[in-house]
Amino acid sequence: MPELTDDECPSAPPREAKPFPGKARDWNSDRPTAMNGRPEPRKELQPGKKALPPGKTGGRRIHPNDRGPIYGALDLGTNNCRLLLARPSRRGFRVVDAFSRIIRLGEGVSQTGRLSDAAMRRTIDALRVCAAKLGRNGVERARCVATEACRVASNGREFLHRVEREVGLKLEVLDRETEAALAVSGCASLIDARADYVLVFDIGGGSSELIWLDASSARISAASQDGARRNGAKPDIKAWTSLPVGVVTLAERFGGHHVTPESFEEMVAHVLSLIHPFEALHGFNAMANGGTVHLLGTSGTVTTVAGIHLGLKRYDRQRVDGCWLDIDEIQSVVYGLLSRTYEQRVAEPCIGHERADLVLAGCAILEAILRTWSAERLRVADRGLREGILATLMSEDGVYRAGRRRRRQRPE
Repeated sequence: MPELTDDECPSAPPREAKPFPGKARDWNSDRPTAMNGRPEPRKELQPGKKALPPGKTGGRRIHPNDRGPIYGALDLGTNNCRLLLARPSRRGFRVVDAFSRIIRLGEGVSQTGRLSDAAMRRTIDALRVCAAKLGRNGVERARCVATEACRVASNGREFLHRVEREVGLKLEVLDRETEAALAVSGCASLIDARADYVLVFDIGGGSSELIWLDASSARISAASQDGARRNGAKPDIKAWTSLPVGVVTLAERFGGHHVTPESFEEMVAHVLSLIHPFEALHGFNAMANGGTVHLLGTSGTVTTVAGIHLGLKRYDRQRVDGCWLDIDEIQSVVYGLLSRTYEQRVAEPCIGHERADLVLAGCAILEAILRTWSAERLRVADRGLREGILATLMSEDGVYRAGRRRRRQRPE
């Protein structure tokens, strides 16, 4: 799924984004709505015709360059505002436009319980860009969601009503279980087919999702149907949890600019105290003992660690997404960052000034995960919630093909 960019396209002049005319468009409705806010009539089947089953498109082959319908996924998180627009293709979907901006919507929420005026202004500015991209690209169907910051802030719902009035976007507050399931759906193609168990984790700004998958049961189930293994068998979710901690909340509690080895250990200990009840309840260390286990990380923390390990002078999604890291390689980067000053972290091309005060908080969450569960390697995913939303929308419309691409394998 090649992505054009995760930033505003530098080649195009900025355009002023205006709210949609009339009522806000409810992108999350199961019925598309016209720009005036009224639902479009459903298309009735002609007599004698049957609805196409999922995955069928009436005999028409979907090509990456096909001028087919465009779908959208907007993820308003605690730290980032991200948009992804894509068309169905033979290998899932092809990204046609993307946007990402650090807005720090959840800044200060852990102390005050409320979204700040400055954070809301920054977020509305970013959402105006997203609204313009949705309108310009003629998006047929989209899902716009908000996560932890809007879930926990006392004025979160009030802010979303303001977004609806001023920007013309109606956002759905996603519950933690749905967020975890969509994150898994978005990066499931990166699971090693030989693994028995996989821990998928998403280190967010205000919360972190942990999902244990049983991949071996999916292989057994698939083989029992035809006597042969099928590609694309979905692993079973054995257990999941959402930790009430993310890079923003942890950095606000322990500090992010000047992090010492002692304060870093305090952060790790705090996260371990949140993880231990989950492990004690399910016992994945014992369950996975003797099996093939790997970790799959989908977050800015792991992509940053991968970019630094690869020595990238500029972040390159094509090199990061899907790459494998040994655990000792990860910890080498983590403790290397811990030895750097704030100014040195700012100078790192894969970090920059916008995340230099958050990266070690993310590393502390990652380190707590690595200390809890034994694994030899981790696969990095620069994909997750947005991709899961797109795959779900396209599947519901019967135009999604979960074809697997050949991906670079780790040398034996």
